[in-house]
Amino acid sequence: MNKLGTLYFFCGKMGAGKSTKSKQLAKDKQAVLLSEDEWLSSLYPNQITAFEDYLNYSAQLKPLVKTHVQNILRTGTNAVMDFPGNTVKQRKWILEIASEINASHQLIFLNLSNEQCLRQIARRRGEQPERAAFDTEAVFNHVTSFFEAPSASEGLNILEFSQKE
Repeated sequence: MNKLGTLYFFCGKMGAGKSTKSKQLAKDKQAVLLSEDEWLSSLYPNQITAFEDYLNYSAQLKPLVKTHVQNILRTGTNAVMDFPGNTVKQRKWILEIASEINASHQLIFLNLSNEQCLRQIARRRGEQPERAAFDTEAVFNHVTSFFEAPSASEGLNILEFSQKE
């Protein structure tokens, strides 16, 4: 029986640094990185103009991504998913990817305050002007209204990081 890879994924509010950390982790763990933002922008260019568009197109990706990640893990290769794990439902879906094939997982919880996230979003707007329409305080507040911090009762292996103000 081949040793399975480990699935790494993230939880953190918008602007917490999930994408930045996922790229570094993929490098550190010699893992395959899967970025939802990259997949969506490649498959649906200029079609995501509202949060509802994102939810629709994201749902369409899920069956393909699940099979793809399980195939990666079966080869013994680690996978880092830069997909949101910010609600119980999202985490349950990602956890199922690993648990259905008995692969191990690690949830990295970037536990930053709203103020820290908003500062990072403002910085990102300057560095990536193409994101300015979506990277706003209004969008942050809307998305954050759905945020649910992870709990060990979800059956997760959680590694939490927080930054002091």
